[in-house]
Parts: sequence; C-alpha cells; structure tokens
Amino acid sequence: MAIEIKAPAFPESVADGTVATWHKKVGDAVKRDELIVDIETDKVVMEVLAEADGVITEIVADEDATVLSGELLGRLDTEAVAAPAAAPAATASEAAPAAASEDAILSPAARKIAAENALNPADISGTGKDGRVTKEDAVAAVASKPAAAPQAATPAAEAPLFAAGDRVEKRVPMTRLRKKVAERLVEAQSSMAMLTTFNEVNMKPIMELRSKYKDLFEKTHNGVRLGFMSFFVKAAVEALKRQPGVNASIDGNDIVYHGYQDIGVAVSSDRGLVVPVLRNAEFMSLAEIEGGINAYGRKAKEGKLTLEEMTGGTFTISNGGVFGSLLSTPIVNPPQTAILGMHKIQERPMAVDGEVVILPMMYLALSYDHRLIDGKEAVTFLVTMKNLLEDPARLLLDI
Repeated sequence: MAIEIKAPAFPESVADGTVATWHKKVGDAVKRDELIVDIETDKVVMEVLAEADGVITEIVADEDATVLSGELLGRLDTEAVAAPAAAPAATASEAAPAAASEDAILSPAARKIAAENALNPADISGTGKDGRVTKEDAVAAVASKPAAAPQAATPAAEAPLFAAGDRVEKRVPMTRLRKKVAERLVEAQSSMAMLTTFNEVNMKPIMELRSKYKDLFEKTHNGVRLGFMSFFVKAAVEALKRQPGVNASIDGNDIVYHGYQDIGVAVSSDRGLVVPVLRNAEFMSLAEIEGGINAYGRKAKEGKLTLEEMTGGTFTISNGGVFGSLLSTPIVNPPQTAILGMHKIQERPMAVDGEVVILPMMYLALSYDHRLIDGKEAVTFLVTMKNLLEDPARLLLDI
C-alpha cells in the first residue's frame, strides 16, 4: 500500500518551510516512526517520521525546495522490498555493523559530526529518545576516538597544502532561522525609538551565596545546579511587577499591559539565536527556573524546540557574558518593549567606604522602546534589579 509522505501542519505564524535534509533515498527501507526528512521553518526544524514500515519509492520535493503545510514530499510503499545491497556481505561479523548502522537513528547535528570525523553510527551509543544519537553523544564519541598513529615525516608531507597566496572560500545558504532573526532585528531598529541604559552590579553577594549552597541545592533538587540566571530571572520578575510598562507590549496603536511575567531566555543554537519562554516565571522557584533553562539549552542544541516553547514572552534576558562580552546594546524583540543584557563578570577596582576594593562586577544593559517606556522607568527598573541582586535577601523579604 502506498502512503504519502507530507509536510507537517504549520501553525498560522509559519507560511512555508524548506526541505533541509532527506535522511533516506529512493529504495531505502524505513521503519515506523523513523526519521525520514527535516523541514526547516523560520522558527524551528520539524521532523517528518515514517507512518509505517516500508520502502521509499519516490521523492517529490528535493532538498532546498520550498513546501507548504501538508504538501506532498514523497511516497512510501509498505509492500515493496528494499533494493539489495550492491555487494553481498562477506561474513556475518561484517554484516552486523552495517545492519546496526542502518538501525542507528542520528539527529541532523550528530549525523554531520559523524560524517566529518569518519565515525560509524553503530559505534555511537545513543542517549536520546528511543536510542536516538544526539549531538552530545557524537561529540563524546569523537572525544573518545583513539588518535591516529603518527606517520613518518616525508619531504612531500612537509610541503604547504596550498601555494602561497591561495585562499579558500565556501558559500552556503543562510538558514531560514537566521534570515528571520535578521529581518526581525532590522525591523526592530527601524520601527521603534530604541534607547539603551546601563548600570553595574556587584556580583560578590550572589557568588558567595551560590558557593555556600550550591552542593546542598544540587542534592536537594535532584541534580539541578544553582546558577546565576535564576537570580536574574527572579530579580527581573520583581522589577517588572514594580515597573509594569517594561513588561508591556505594543499592538498597533494599543498598549497591552500583561498581568503575568513570561520571560524569554536567549539561547544560541547551530541554526541561530532562539528565545524559548519561561511561562509564569513569577510562580517558579529557583530550581524550576534553572531546570527549565537547562532543558531549553539541550533542546536548542538538538533542534527540538517547539513553536509553543518559543512563542510569546513579555520580556527577554540575553546573556552575552557566556561568550565573553563585557558590554553590548541588545536589540528589543518585538512586540516586547524591553530586553535585558547580561555580560561577563569582570573584577574591577571599586571605591567602597573610602577604600579601593577589587570586586567582581557585571554591566547590565536595558534596551527599551521609548515610545512606551520613559527614561525614569528604565533607570528605575535597572536600579531595582541592582538592589535585589546585590542584596538577595530582598527577594525573599519582598522589599
């Protein structure tokens, strides 16, 4: 029986998608729920799985083709027999790895790493769902791969690979996600009166608190580690309550004030920057915040974030300090009206009670839409965050 392979149903906010990767070719056998093709949209990568066991008989939409929601991609025949191998297996021991390789299910990122490092998928232990090999599994396999034996140097080997002056260029298409991010950034800069205000935070109190309780915290909360992001999310939630304009959004000529705090956390992925949302962050504990951010980070690396997880948000926090940024001006994510930028913790001499003290300091940046948020509100918001972070007891006492 022939089964049509169709593109998944896209949400209303997604007009079309691009066929990113076919993991099977015509004549290949597939099993039920096995990954067949990846469809890349401007927000997420969607996977198309086999509905039943069978053989791929036709591919209608080639890679890089633009497809609509529910459009035909190819066909699968449940009664067909897979094409025989080009050469018969010599022995059972040689056939076993090949069969295991066909059965191994790799994520797109893991497949790329395995190909670049000449790894046999059958030799990689999968820790993902249904034994799927994730990017982290492939990276670990590369790290554990024995180094090749050094070869004796020869005059030819010592010669340069390229003649002097030769330069190599590689042109690859920009992913839909990166194009969409670029469009939104340009739109934000051209459509709003964006300003940025700065402040700095003494991180010593939080660092001491974290150092004192991190082991007990991890033990109490089933392995969830205590980081800095949970403190910043908590402080942002409290500051947003006190300055509701920073938590608002603009819809046409209307201002929408939100009675909840959905905090977007910017996460870097292989395909670009994504912003999953911690919903109702005002009701979340430090452990729930840390666990949620860690889960989003893993999903971003594997390309598993869903549209629901990245839709909405009333405020965004971006941590450029992860990459060593000391100071930046983040760009607001419309229709939100503000974004907080965290940065690298840097020890600097500070004047405290008339004495020079070396303290771990972090610059904070708040970019905001001046059409809605006045300078007083923006500065007050940052000062509130500074006070809460430099004296974490305020978060507990609600002062």
